[in-house]
Amino acid sequence: MTYTIEKVTTLIGARRYGDNDTNIGFILTDSRSLCFPEETLFFALKSERNDGHNYIPELYRRGVKNFVVTNVPKGYASDYPGANFLKVVNTLEALQRLAERHRDEFNIPIVGITGSNGKTMVKEWLYQLLSPSMFVTRSPRSYNSQIGVPLSVWLMNEQTQVGVFEAGISMPGEMLALRDIIQPTIAVLTNLGAAHQENFSSMEEKCREKLILFHDAETVIYDGDDEVINKVMAEYPDYKGEKLFWSLKNAEAPFYVKNIEKQQSVSVITYIYKGEEDSFSIPFIDDASVQNAIISAVVASKLGLSAEDIDKRMAQLEPVAMRLEVKVGQHGCTLINDSCNSDINSLDIALDFMNRRPDHRGRRHTLILSDIYQSGQEPEALYKEVSDLARKRGVVKFIGIGPELCKQHDVIQISEKFFFPNVEEFIASEVFASLRDEVILLKGARQFGFDQLTELLVQKVHETTLEVNLNAVVANLNYYRAFMKPETKLVCMIKADGYGAGAVEIAKTLQDHRVDYLAVAVADEGVTLRKNGITSNIMIMNPEMTAFKTMFDYDLEPEVYSFRLLDALIKAAEKEGVTGFPVHIKLDTGMHRMGFDPENDMEELIGKLKHQNAIIPRSVFSHFVGSDDDSFDDFSAHQFELFDKGSKQLQAAFDHKILRHICNSAGIEHFPERQLDMCRLGLGLYGINSRNNKTINCVSTLKTTILQMHNVKAGDSVGYSRKTILDRDSVIAAIPIGYADGLNRRLGNRHAYCLVNGQKADYVGNICMDVAMIDVTDIPCKEGDSVEIFGEHLPVQTLSDILETIPYEVLTTISNRVKRVYFQD
Repeated sequence: MTYTIEKVTTLIGARRYGDNDTNIGFILTDSRSLCFPEETLFFALKSERNDGHNYIPELYRRGVKNFVVTNVPKGYASDYPGANFLKVVNTLEALQRLAERHRDEFNIPIVGITGSNGKTMVKEWLYQLLSPSMFVTRSPRSYNSQIGVPLSVWLMNEQTQVGVFEAGISMPGEMLALRDIIQPTIAVLTNLGAAHQENFSSMEEKCREKLILFHDAETVIYDGDDEVINKVMAEYPDYKGEKLFWSLKNAEAPFYVKNIEKQQSVSVITYIYKGEEDSFSIPFIDDASVQNAIISAVVASKLGLSAEDIDKRMAQLEPVAMRLEVKVGQHGCTLINDSCNSDINSLDIALDFMNRRPDHRGRRHTLILSDIYQSGQEPEALYKEVSDLARKRGVVKFIGIGPELCKQHDVIQISEKFFFPNVEEFIASEVFASLRDEVILLKGARQFGFDQLTELLVQKVHETTLEVNLNAVVANLNYYRAFMKPETKLVCMIKADGYGAGAVEIAKTLQDHRVDYLAVAVADEGVTLRKNGITSNIMIMNPEMTAFKTMFDYDLEPEVYSFRLLDALIKAAEKEGVTGFPVHIKLDTGMHRMGFDPENDMEELIGKLKHQNAIIPRSVFSHFVGSDDDSFDDFSAHQFELFDKGSKQLQAAFDHKILRHICNSAGIEHFPERQLDMCRLGLGLYGINSRNNKTINCVSTLKTTILQMHNVKAGDSVGYSRKTILDRDSVIAAIPIGYADGLNRRLGNRHAYCLVNGQKADYVGNICMDVAMIDVTDIPCKEGDSVEIFGEHLPVQTLSDILETIPYEVLTTISNRVKRVYFQD
C-alpha cells in the first residue's frame, strides 16, 4: 500500500516544507538499510547517543526526498531541491501515529502477543498454522519494540487477512503506545518471567503493564493457572471481552488441557474446547514447546481453524529459526544461513544484514533462494519484488531453487542467474562446484532441504564450536552506554581476537553500531581488521617498533607510553614523510605497568611533542587498578587526581581537543563522574560485569557433542595415569574437546563439570589433548547429544572460579581450531 505525501502529512499532523508530490511505500529509520529511495519516507529519530537528522545529507545524495524531522534544515529549498520535510514535535511519536492510522485501514483479526518468553515462537507457529488457508502479515523476526512494532504494522497491505504482531516491553510506560498501534482484536499473554524484572518493582507491576495490551481487545488469551495473572486480571471486573484462558488444572476453563503425553520425540496434547474433546501432536517434547503449542492452538481455534486442521498442521510444525548464523564456508566463502523460513519481509532483513557486512576482499554477494509459499501475491509480481530487493541489496549472483522460480526465471533481473528444480540437481551441478570466494545467503523453505546445502558448504572442522551471539554484544554495548553521558565517546576492546570471540565479526558488529574507537593489542591485529573492511578508528595498545610503517600505512593509532617509543615513532614518521599522525598518550597513575609519570615526565613529554609535527596527541589516558572493588576507592581517587592533573597539563599545551579517558568497564558503572571525554569497554562488552562477577548478556557459548558412550565397571579407572577410579558402575562419555582446544587440564578428575541436556556431568580422568571424558551415569542422553562447556546455562565465571583465575583467561585461551559460529536473533 502507498500513501501520497499529502496524506501522510495529514495523518501525522505535520507541517510540510516542500511541494514535491510523491507516493510513500517504504518507511526508513536506519540510514544503513536504505533500499528503495524513491518511495522512502525517512524518520529522523533521536536517541541519547544519535540523531537521525545527521544522516539527511547522505540520504538525499542517495535519492531519498522525503523526511520527517523536528528541525527543517536551513536553506532546505536551495540545498535539497525537490525534497519534502514534514516537521513534527517528536519523530518517534509521528512514526507510531502513522502506523496507528495505517492500522485503522484494516477491519480484520489482529493478534497482539506479549509476554516474557515465547512471543516469537508463538507468532511463527501461528504463521505456520494459519498461512496454508489465509494470508498472514506478521512481525519480522523480533520487531517488537517502540520502533519495531510500527515498522511491522506498516507491512500490512490489501492482501492481509490476519495480522500477528509481537509487543515487547522492558520498563513501565511502554505498552500504551504499542497497544494503540496494534489495536489487537485478540490479545495474548504467553507467560510472566524474570526478563527485565529489574525495571519493575514486582511481578504484579510488570503484569499490569503487559495487560494494557488487553484493554480494548475482543478476546484475551492467557494462562489461567498463573496466580499473578489471575490476581491482576481480577482488578479489571468491568472488562467486557471474552476471557479465553487455558488451564491444565481447571476443567471448567474455556480451553482445558486434559492431558499431555510425552513420547520419545512427540507430545500428544488432549484438550476440551467448546465442549468438544480433541487432541493434537507436536514433534517436540520440551516444556516450552508444549506451552507455546497450547497457546497457538487456543488462538488458532478462536480464528476458526478446525480441530482436524489443527491436528494436521501441528504435527508438521517446524523449529523456528530464532537466529541468523554466519559460518566460515568452503573455498573462501562466508555463509549466512537463514534457511528456516522464507517470505519477502524476512528476505529483506537477511539481505540487509548481508549488504551491511563490510568486506574489502572483492567477494561477490550470492543469494540462494527457494520458492516462496503463501505470499498472497501473483508469482510474477512476487519474484519481481524479490529481484528488485536483491539488486538493491548488492546481490550479483542469484541461484533459484524450486519449480516456480524456474518458471519465473525471466523476471529475475540479475545478470548472473541459475535455476534448478530442487536442491539435489543444484548440488550435482557445475554451478555448485564453482562456488568460490563469495558471501552466500541461504534463504529457503525447510521442505526444500537447504540443510543439505549448509552441510556441504560449511568448512569442515571438528564438532566443538564457540557460538557467538552478536545480539548479546550489542545488548552489552547498550547496557554500558546507558551509564554514559550522550556526548561521551567509547573505545571497545577487541584485542586477543575479541576476547576469544573473533575480532573480525565483533568489529563488524561494533562498526555497524557506530562505536568511536576499536582497540587491539598489536598492529597485525589492526591490519587484519582493515583487510576485512573495518574503517573505524583503531587504537594499538602495545605497538612494536618494527611495526611503525604498518601503522602508518593502515591508519592504526598507537599508544605511546615511553620516551624511547616516542622518539623512535617521531623519527620513523619523519622518515616516511608523515605529519599529524594521531597517537594516544598513556600515563602511569598506579598500575606501574607502562606509561609516563604524570608528576615528573609531563614537562619533557610536552616539550618533545611541541617541537615536532610528525605526530599529534589524540587522547591521553590511564587505567584504574581496582574500579571493580569498592575497597580500592581511595586509591582510585588518588589515581584520578594524578591523571586529572597530568592530562590537564597536556591539554593546556595544545590548542586542539585531546580526549581524556580513564574509565574501564567497571569504571563506567562505578565512577560516572570520571567518565570524561571517552571510556574503554572491555570485558563488559563480552557479557561479564566485573563489579559483581555476574553475566549481563551471554556472548560466547562453548559447545561440543558426545562422541561415544561406554559402560564402565566400579573399580575401573578412566583416562591417563588412572587418576579417577570409579566408585560405582558408570556410563562414561567421550567428548571431542581437550587442552589443545583450551579446556584446562585442572578441570579434570571431578574438579569441574559441563552440562548435558541441562544436567551436570563431571569431568573424569585427566583431560587429554583432543578428548575429555565425562560421567553421564544419571543423565538421559545419547551419542551425538550437545554438551555445554560454558555459556548461557553454565557461566564462564564458574570455570574461572574453579581455576582460581579470571574470566579473561578462560575466554582468551579457546584455540583457533575451535570453529566460531556467529548468529543474531
